[in-house]
Amino acid sequence: MNEGAVPGLPAPGRCLVMGVVNVTPDSFSDGGAWFDADKAIRHGLDLMAEGADLIDVGGESTRPGAQRVSLQEELRRVIPVIEALSQQGVPVSVDTMRAEVAEAAVEAGARLVNDVSGGLADPAMPRVVAAAGVPYVVMHWRGHSHDMQTRAVYENVVTEVRDELARRVEAVLREGVDPSMIILDPGLGFAKHPEAGHNWSLLANLDVLRAMGYPVLIGASRKGFLGRLLAAPDGTPRAFTDSDDATVAITALAAANGAWCVRVHRVRPNADAVRVAAAYRAHAGSAVR
Repeated sequence: MNEGAVPGLPAPGRCLVMGVVNVTPDSFSDGGAWFDADKAIRHGLDLMAEGADLIDVGGESTRPGAQRVSLQEELRRVIPVIEALSQQGVPVSVDTMRAEVAEAAVEAGARLVNDVSGGLADPAMPRVVAAAGVPYVVMHWRGHSHDMQTRAVYENVVTEVRDELARRVEAVLREGVDPSMIILDPGLGFAKHPEAGHNWSLLANLDVLRAMGYPVLIGASRKGFLGRLLAAPDGTPRAFTDSDDATVAITALAAANGAWCVRVHRVRPNADAVRVAAAYRAHAGSAVR
């Protein structure tokens, strides 16, 4: 079943699949592939045809070490794509840390705001989201990409991420965000060290985050901790685009353990995985005779 239907978004009775459209020249796995607006629009439509439930459009890379782009450049990149996809009936989310971009994106047709900073990068964001009345992804975040990995210090990553997310939820609720519109994201790869197992601990303890009472989004697709797991004998990490099979495995595990949505670069195999997980969950606990 779909863990916590969110108003205004598809509710197909299973984990949702969010397809990624990076309108950037420098994203970690596909930078430049969809930088042209027309290519980005076609890619979004292709991902929907492959089984995506919604499309996440972003105009600013958040890979480790990335530098921020200007407000004007981010708007130039994403608004035409969001507008075109929305006009064709595609449910679109906007991946942004800026309140002004979120506001313009909602006006262009976006139905969800996916804020990797959880409102910390731009204090105006929760108020904009509250006024717009759209769902809001609150991600665990400890700082911008250029130095976030220096902040990946935990005694217990699961409880600390949970507690820090809880504080962000309290903060956005105070700004008027409807609790039925809140979605949590543990921020895999963001201030999480692959060598320390932070990402795996969060994935293995998804129930702790779900117990907070909000839908949970998982974004593991092509991330560095998968490439390190699949490293060559000499220690060379697997290329980002060669981690898609591992991403599908994570999708199946996350969906089977109650994730509300998975954010992925390749849709078709991940859409298959969530359907497998839905069938598995539907028969979990069946009596053994």
